[in-house]
Amino acid sequence: MAAGYAELLRTRHAARLLVGTLVGRLPNATGPIAIVLFTRAEGGSYSLAGALAAVYGLANAVGQPLLGRAVDLFGQPRVQLPAAVLSALGMVWLALSGTGSAVAAYAAVVVAGLFTPPLEGGLRALWPGVLGGREEKVHAAYAMDAVAQEVMFTVGPLLVTLFVAMWSPAGALLALNAIGVLGALSVVVSEPSRKWRSAPREAHWLGALRSRGLLALLGAFFFVGMALGSITVAGVAYADDHGGQAVYGWLMAALGLGALIGGVFYGARQWAGAPERRLLLLVGLLAVCYLPLMLVPGAVAMTGLSALSGVFLAPALACAFIVVDRHAPAGTVTEAFSWLVTFFGVGAAIGTAAAGPAVELGGTAAGFGVAGVAGFSALLVLMVTQRALSTGGRSRAVAASPDGVSEVASDVPSEVPSAP
Repeated sequence: MAAGYAELLRTRHAARLLVGTLVGRLPNATGPIAIVLFTRAEGGSYSLAGALAAVYGLANAVGQPLLGRAVDLFGQPRVQLPAAVLSALGMVWLALSGTGSAVAAYAAVVVAGLFTPPLEGGLRALWPGVLGGREEKVHAAYAMDAVAQEVMFTVGPLLVTLFVAMWSPAGALLALNAIGVLGALSVVVSEPSRKWRSAPREAHWLGALRSRGLLALLGAFFFVGMALGSITVAGVAYADDHGGQAVYGWLMAALGLGALIGGVFYGARQWAGAPERRLLLLVGLLAVCYLPLMLVPGAVAMTGLSALSGVFLAPALACAFIVVDRHAPAGTVTEAFSWLVTFFGVGAAIGTAAAGPAVELGGTAAGFGVAGVAGFSALLVLMVTQRALSTGGRSRAVAASPDGVSEVASDVPSEVPSAP
């Protein structure tokens, strides 16, 4: 398994692009917790801290597909680096002005969130060209990408607390965003990013959203995001009754570890058959694994159940990346991947909001019940929309230049559509 990922990373440019993208996304991964810690250090209330973090997330959700479309139209360097700088300046504004003026604080987080560069979608658009258009390698790269995300979202909060301890919450904001700009810079000055061009696109105001298959996938992953968002709140309620913050840390770490293990195993082999059908199975298994959380056993057993609930997350995400690539209209691949980030993030925010009242009304088990309902809702969306998903799926054919780096993607049918 590790050997397969090591082979991918030995491919020219691959390691640099993966690491640069992860580093460039660090401000986004740590943004909400860094904003909360900074606001509290400035004497702001928990309500203000939560509101600022929520506005940051909402602005990010709005900005990702818009910037993704701009990348498809104008190329990566012209969009990614200016956006990274503007986003960082938004956080600098917050760090220097503080929260004394609520209007200024909200404006700062809106700028920071809205201009967060779509590095995630950009990396997935680059993989086919970097890996020579070999489908099995691209699919393995998507799995590695999903695994790397779990590592980043585990390490990111630890870095925030480390930087706060070393300097201050304001210093942490400044350092994290400076590091993020350097990560984005590393990506956009690379040869694949500079030479990448989107496929010719049909002018349409809906852009990537005119694909019915893509809409079906986005609807499903809205509910997957909702499930994860609800778990973060229900986990807090569970920890309050079973040992406090340390238990919560173990639960979240176990969920991330389960996703990491699942992603490593999923990416270690090639999978036959249409990815749309495989995704249906993976999301079904993901939904089933959320149900045991409602048992709310002792801390040790609950940690194990948390790990189990994460096992199929990274495989489902990796398979979803393939489906996005197959259903995105020509010339909209970065935008399409950015929409996935947006729907997932909005779903997580709604799940967080829904779990609170559920816990208050029905206890911790009801909070985890939100995750179960959301998981099966995602499965239901995929089942109802199988016809849209099973028709129109396409694979990217990559035309590499003589140096093997630049690429122009075109769409060709990958298989005969299944019968209705």
